[in-house]
Amino acid sequence: MTAGSELDPDDWEEFRALAHEALDGMIDHIRTVRERPVWTPAPAEIRARFAADLPQKGASLAEALEIFDEAIKPYSTGNLHPAFMGWVHGAGTPVGMVAEMLSAGLNANCGGRDHIGVEVERQITHWMRQAFGFPETSAGLFVTGTSMANFLAVLIARFALLGDEVRRSGAPASLKLRAYTSEAAHGCIAQAMEMAGIGSDNLRRAPCGPDGAVQVEALRAMIAEDRARGATPFLLVGTAGTVNLGALDPLIEMADLAAQEKIWFHVDGAFGALAAFSPRLAPLLKGLERADSIAFDFHKWGQVPYSAGFLLTRDGAMQKKTFVSSNAYLTRAARGLAAGDFWPCDYGPDLSRGFQALKVWFTIKVFGTEALGRSIEDTCDLAFYLAQRLSEGEKFEVKAPVTLNIVCFGLRGENPGPRNRSLVENLHLSGAAAPSLTMLNGEPVIRCAVVNHRTRREDIDDFVAALEKEAAARAG
Repeated sequence: MTAGSELDPDDWEEFRALAHEALDGMIDHIRTVRERPVWTPAPAEIRARFAADLPQKGASLAEALEIFDEAIKPYSTGNLHPAFMGWVHGAGTPVGMVAEMLSAGLNANCGGRDHIGVEVERQITHWMRQAFGFPETSAGLFVTGTSMANFLAVLIARFALLGDEVRRSGAPASLKLRAYTSEAAHGCIAQAMEMAGIGSDNLRRAPCGPDGAVQVEALRAMIAEDRARGATPFLLVGTAGTVNLGALDPLIEMADLAAQEKIWFHVDGAFGALAAFSPRLAPLLKGLERADSIAFDFHKWGQVPYSAGFLLTRDGAMQKKTFVSSNAYLTRAARGLAAGDFWPCDYGPDLSRGFQALKVWFTIKVFGTEALGRSIEDTCDLAFYLAQRLSEGEKFEVKAPVTLNIVCFGLRGENPGPRNRSLVENLHLSGAAAPSLTMLNGEPVIRCAVVNHRTRREDIDDFVAALEKEAAARAG
């Protein structure tokens, strides 16, 4: 394809034709998604193609695209499909796909320097300040996902308590740092404590009520108990949309508690935070505007292609102090490309950063928060419809309250756990639907998260029919 050491095409027109053909193929793939199974397992001979040795000689682009069409495109995750309901995966959009292509073409490093990619990221931060009621002093940062954003929030909270010394010497063990969250919090919170060197044993988990939301009085008692024992509470983590049930912690009460105790209040809003785009759902997030930091993903309810996580921090100066470093190769200038008053690398650990902001900018610019908010509302309405359909039947029962877009249910009768597991696996293999499994009260149950903007009421009807058919086949 190329001559000499240059990696650009020898024949640009040939490349253009192949690129247009590839783009047309992906557009057709998305347009016809309903005509295919939700998921198709890759056969052994396909997997074997990706166990080949490191190539010394290159192939043509046409050959690589042929392999993509034959061995990659048909065997992807399945979250483009409207019957993919097992995990909180966004479906992406064709608009986002085009934005990702344009971003790759620009190949901008958005770690810093004075270029427009950094301004686009600042635009997203400004929009998110408006969405969540944060002040102009707040800072925003793109990361891979909420797991990373939650980790950064733990580091910022630790710095807010201990200052510069913690960057040089770490946190003294004698302080006995403690953080607090719900027993339903995502596992990445405990992992963040481990990676921060504080340890997951120092994360205390309070019980939840019947609705899946944390009991604030239990948190209050834990903090008082730890203070009496000489420990140092420094972080309170709420959840806006728990991973199992989609429950919302009482954020107003948690904000009050954090203010009373003078500790950092962080909210893991991985998918639930973007309910702020919906005027109908936004009141459920009351108290979120009082958080010290919020972590969330645009690639879930925001339908942006993976990956696009985000951290919004009320005290932007505090975030910068947590991460900024002075290195000769990052010397700033008053003019030229090394100028600019905002370098994202000062606000997190990544110096090499892709242009994640562009696909978010395109998504919000093209659809606006009104359309995105309606899409979010629709997925919640479909979850309630699914729960209604299941409750009306004789084979299944809903196992937990439905708050947003997640429905946990299972077969009726004695010891349904193994049958629930088998049913989910069989649905996956059939390609009819892709729910997932989780554990509630020690029992495997079926979990559906309706996230896909393509899912319609008839898809829910088809899903229920597939469930009932599979359940009848297992019973027979």
